[in-house]
Amino acid sequence: MTSLSGKGARRRPLWDIPTRVFHWTLVCLLPLAWWSADQQRFEVHQWVGYTLLVLVLSRVLWGIVGSRHSRFADFLVGPAAITRYVQGGGARSPGHNPLGGWSVTLLLTLLLAQAVSGLFNSDDILFSGPLYYWATSDIQDAMGVVHEVVFNTLLALVSLHVIAVCYYQLHRREKLIQAMIKGSAQGKEGLAPAVSTWRLVPILLLVSCGLWLLFAQAPGPVYLGF
Repeated sequence: MTSLSGKGARRRPLWDIPTRVFHWTLVCLLPLAWWSADQQRFEVHQWVGYTLLVLVLSRVLWGIVGSRHSRFADFLVGPAAITRYVQGGGARSPGHNPLGGWSVTLLLTLLLAQAVSGLFNSDDILFSGPLYYWATSDIQDAMGVVHEVVFNTLLALVSLHVIAVCYYQLHRREKLIQAMIKGSAQGKEGLAPAVSTWRLVPILLLVSCGLWLLFAQAPGPVYLGF
């Protein structure tokens, strides 16, 4: 019976493939976004921003129709559950604990704000976001401030996230990293089968095509003939 249970657990990953791909792609793209902006490689920065926007919007939809432990309904809880957890109570889900669940949601929100605000940015020389000429100067200025403030906030939140992962991984001996790489690990198994990865394909197409249509409708610069 132990062997059969073990095989059953391996067939039920805690994190499905789309969630893991999203996570590790994000790990790669955030430093690339920082580097490309710092080095003024705005074409690279622009495409990194588009990719992040598609990923975050797709992850939000996956949080509704994805596998059980990837859904927001599985890990977002109210103040009472958070208080119980902080006071030593257990988490209801083997996935994100109550604090981690809200941390992930905040991270997604900030990434979305960062990507969207970047669509309205310009360096006033060679680069302009696809929605830059669709906004008034006040909105352009406000989005520039949002882009800078949110980026600094993201740095702080990502640092806190790394510290928390190290604490749970090293001090509490929870195999968070192994589960995010392989899908499951000892003590980190799912309670339901993962949904088909192919379910993500129409989501990616919908988000990508929707953004392309939006950008195609956006006005370009107005040139005055003198």
